Amino acid sequence: MRAKFYRKVLKNGFTILFEKRNVPIVAVGIAVRCGGINEAVYEKGISHFIEHMLYKGTPTRDARKIAEEIEKNGGRLNGFTDEMITAYWCKMPSNKLNLALDILTDMIKNPLFDEKELEKERKVIFEEIKMRKDNPQIYVVDEIHGLLYEAPFGIPLIGTKETMNPLDRGKLLERFKEVYTPNNLVLCVVGNADFGKLVDFVEKNFGNEKGKVSKFKIKEKNQTKIEKRKGLDQANFIFAYHIPLAKDKKSHAAEVLSALMAYGMSSRLFSEIREKRNLAYTITGDNTVSKDYSYSIIYAGTTKENVEKVKELILEEFSKVSKGLEEKELNQVKEQLIGNYFISMEDSVDELTHLLSYEINGNVKDFYDYAENIRAVKLRDVKKLAKIKKYSFFALVPE
Repeated sequence: MRAKFYRKVLKNGFTILFEKRNVPIVAVGIAVRCGGINEAVYEKGISHFIEHMLYKGTPTRDARKIAEEIEKNGGRLNGFTDEMITAYWCKMPSNKLNLALDILTDMIKNPLFDEKELEKERKVIFEEIKMRKDNPQIYVVDEIHGLLYEAPFGIPLIGTKETMNPLDRGKLLERFKEVYTPNNLVLCVVGNADFGKLVDFVEKNFGNEKGKVSKFKIKEKNQTKIEKRKGLDQANFIFAYHIPLAKDKKSHAAEVLSALMAYGMSSRLFSEIREKRNLAYTITGDNTVSKDYSYSIIYAGTTKENVEKVKELILEEFSKVSKGLEEKELNQVKEQLIGNYFISMEDSVDELTHLLSYEINGNVKDFYDYAENIRAVKLRDVKKLAKIKKYSFFALVPE
């Protein structure tokens, strides 16, 4: 059964997305069409910094009250910054929907950007940067981004100490006023609510301010790098390659290829590298697809001595797929992806995130055509994409 989905763009440019569910739970999110992709080299991390600050208080609610009003009413509050979007969401009992809308709107419209809180939060983000570096599995994912793309896009979304230190209250407030305007905002609700009332709420609470969002050219590249570090027992590496953008139907073929290679214990690389040869404990993959950039990664944890061997096996397996993939195996992987898609729809927050992502990338209704698009993938397209000619590679190995 197709979901009951509604979308409306108001006269002020504010976009409202709503998926109706007859359950006593509602997920509510407000997002701005701005993230890491919109940052210059000298300001990397500003979108993420602003996200943190919006939880730190308004004239009527301090940080503790924001959290308490959600959590003491049975809800969960969180947010995220991505390359193309920054979002704030909560999951609540559906009879608390109005409270959720009120709190998120207050955060979006009235953040204090208190100087003392700002400096404290800067230190928190510096600790987050250290945490990401200290975790090899996260660190290699961050580093591969810089081997796939030139700056500014290739710089980590979270920023660096060098880019974060100059970001004072004035700079954050200026950026906030530029982009957190109705024409750049999206309200997404999944659960038991009334679409008409959502529209009324936004029309009553948001004006007609117009903002602007800067955009910088994305330049692709392919590089290889090996980094040594003391105190490690395992080598962690990422194999990555560029794939078609979201607007290209072949992006679905790229997702099928990625699943075939490294999604789950039945994938080709898991079977070949872990089960058959016992060269790695973890080998997995993921796709990042957007209208402006897209790439696929394969992560593996192995011994320092086996890094090159595992990389060779990855390339060999891609070559085998490009020459010998058959319809039967292709159809099995399609069913795997379609099944995972329906399972992912179970959680309302996951659904909210999916809808926001598709909205930002061009057409939110494409989300509901996912199964149809995967079934339409052609064998020849998957085999062609498996002919990997260029790739990036990063390994963090024991010294």
